[in-house]
Amino acid sequence: MRAFVADAQRVVVKVGSSSLTTAAGGLDVARLEGLVSALLPRAGQLVLVSSGAIAAGLAPLGLARRPRDLATLQAAASVGQSSLVHSYAAAFGRAGYRVGQVLLTATDVIRRTHYRNARTALDRLLELGVVPIVNENDAVATQEIRVGDNDRLAAIVAHLVSADLLVLLSDVDGLYDANPHHGPANLLREVRSDADLAGLTARGTGTAGVGVGGMATKIEAARMAASGGVTAIITSAANAAPALRGEEVGTVFHPTGPRRASRLLWLAHATAPEGLLRLDDGAVAAVVRRRASLLPAGVTGVQGDFAAGDPVDLVDPDGRPVARGLVAFDAAELPAMLGRSTVELAAELGPSYEREVVHRDDLVLLLPTR
Repeated sequence: MRAFVADAQRVVVKVGSSSLTTAAGGLDVARLEGLVSALLPRAGQLVLVSSGAIAAGLAPLGLARRPRDLATLQAAASVGQSSLVHSYAAAFGRAGYRVGQVLLTATDVIRRTHYRNARTALDRLLELGVVPIVNENDAVATQEIRVGDNDRLAAIVAHLVSADLLVLLSDVDGLYDANPHHGPANLLREVRSDADLAGLTARGTGTAGVGVGGMATKIEAARMAASGGVTAIITSAANAAPALRGEEVGTVFHPTGPRRASRLLWLAHATAPEGLLRLDDGAVAAVVRRRASLLPAGVTGVQGDFAAGDPVDLVDPDGRPVARGLVAFDAAELPAMLGRSTVELAAELGPSYEREVVHRDDLVLLLPTR
């Protein structure tokens, strides 16, 4: 038995569409109710990240198969989300639990104020004994809806709510070292570092050993969780109950880093850079080795159209991102500041320029210390 599962106080579970749908592609209420039965022992401190909204919207809209165009995908998600949450509400309600719908967009996990609001809302729902049902807000998505997005979302939510355990469920019972459909394959039961993943072909949806289930996104989500001190398990929906009891099913990703402020994890994993700052060798050494703030004297170039407070990548002279941070100035202000000291800038432009371009408290490393 896995003692860390029994010790986990707060658990995030993610379930994929393939575990909730019928062969024809619609929502399978019986499978959903079976999943809820497996989750009930954890319902007091459980966050469920659930796909399936699009599948649930197909039948009401008279669609025989999943649409390909974005507008119809959004329409199906809009119609199906209410059916999905209604089914969860009925299943959990029979056991005396209430559910709450939480729809997140990229903005909710990119912008700091939105991120804090999402965390506060989820914490309050859990305090009230409600099971949050989280999904990406596909009805207003501005990009193509891609299989696997909710894996990454689940890892971010695990950090948002300071979870002890993340369980990623699909139609695959774990991570294999080869494709079991094509020959002999061994289940990897433990992942303690990236070295344990060496040689796997986890390169996009439909590969990574088992060939189905979007394993590549699950590996990345599990690594993301583990990097911030959250244990993750990849297994099948059929193994949900034994996994949550602590039985040795699926693949465990053990924590590879300490618990960090969720804000830094947000910065590292939940942001898309709005631009980049090119650093000289001295600035790279200061930021990476000494964990210092970035000063204008060490910046040699600016790229992108960003505003103060936006996330930007800090790149070395070879163009490799070494850190990400929240920039203190607009892109238009920086060219006149490059290579100059803060004292010089304050004397010429005023005291508001006597500060860091990126403060060390607003910065996270993207590469190991060199």
